[in-house]
Amino acid sequence: MKGDAYEGLLEKNAEDVKAGAGQYFTPRPLIRAMVEVMHPKPGDAIHDPACGTGGFLLAAHEYLSKHYELDSDQKKHLRFDALSGFDIVDGVTRLCAMNLYLHGIGGDNSPVTTFDSLASQPGTNYEMVLTNPPFGKKSSITVINEEGEESKEKAIYYRDDFWATTSNKQLNFVQHVRSLLKIHGRAAVVVPDNVLFEGGAGETVRRNMLQQCDVHTLLRLPTGIFYAQGVKANVLFFDRKPASEKHWTKTLWIYDFRTNQHFTLKTNPLKRSDLDDFVACYNPENRFERKPSDRFHSFEYDDLLKRDKINLDIFWLKDDSLEDSADLPAPEIIATEIAEDLEAALEQFSLIANDLK
Repeated sequence: MKGDAYEGLLEKNAEDVKAGAGQYFTPRPLIRAMVEVMHPKPGDAIHDPACGTGGFLLAAHEYLSKHYELDSDQKKHLRFDALSGFDIVDGVTRLCAMNLYLHGIGGDNSPVTTFDSLASQPGTNYEMVLTNPPFGKKSSITVINEEGEESKEKAIYYRDDFWATTSNKQLNFVQHVRSLLKIHGRAAVVVPDNVLFEGGAGETVRRNMLQQCDVHTLLRLPTGIFYAQGVKANVLFFDRKPASEKHWTKTLWIYDFRTNQHFTLKTNPLKRSDLDDFVACYNPENRFERKPSDRFHSFEYDDLLKRDKINLDIFWLKDDSLEDSADLPAPEIIATEIAEDLEAALEQFSLIANDLK
């Protein structure tokens, strides 16, 4: 009960735009659906390198507790060893640690630590990584000169395990998640649209991901479900594979949950049931036996490589509101979507402006 009450307080705080806490809070219905299709198993080591308030770790704990008859050793592993996370903000790490503790996770030593996940190659590898890395401007650090004046400089991570060196922290997190996984380990990562289409380093990362990992599923998310404004996001599902001359990705399945879907945080919030069709299409019991639908299409590896810059921002459904004005959503939803589009555009211009400095 205390854990549920604390989780409710965290969500309430996330609603406060001025507090800026929304960036650390992923919608719980989305998290539950992601964990369900990932189907964690007893004994798995599960990690979140940008754990925020602990939503993914809590959902994994709940799933394992409810879906399996765990023996005493498995229960002990789940409580003390199965779950771990990092966050770069110390205050957020403390919130997460308390959240986990009130749900019976951890003991004298907290399973979450304040640490910059991108700073170094991982010392531990995991069966599963579930994460929603921070969105926003490219990585930067604050530099104070002798006169006490502050300036921002790009934070570029030079790592031997990365395919591309870039200040784009979302691309860095995708590369980092791949390094975190054991061979045949599985990941589900929330990524902004730019990870799917950005050229240069983005194209390099996507090419290597398709070659060296099995990138099997992409979920295009609707707008209006995140507390942070202007977020256009997706969930990328992939498995790490051993070195091979042949490409591991054979088919990428894309579920379009964005076109003709309209959500708002207050009047039409995302519910877990809204994702039932995606979970059914994903077919977590055997994802190699899938059937296409209006919203669920497959794309072969060779066709993906032929796309300009290996652009994975693929959609095919017609927007009903463009076909018939009678199908337009409510005015408040239109206003919200326009605001989010403008926020996203401003974010992209800010990135370009920073690069030109």
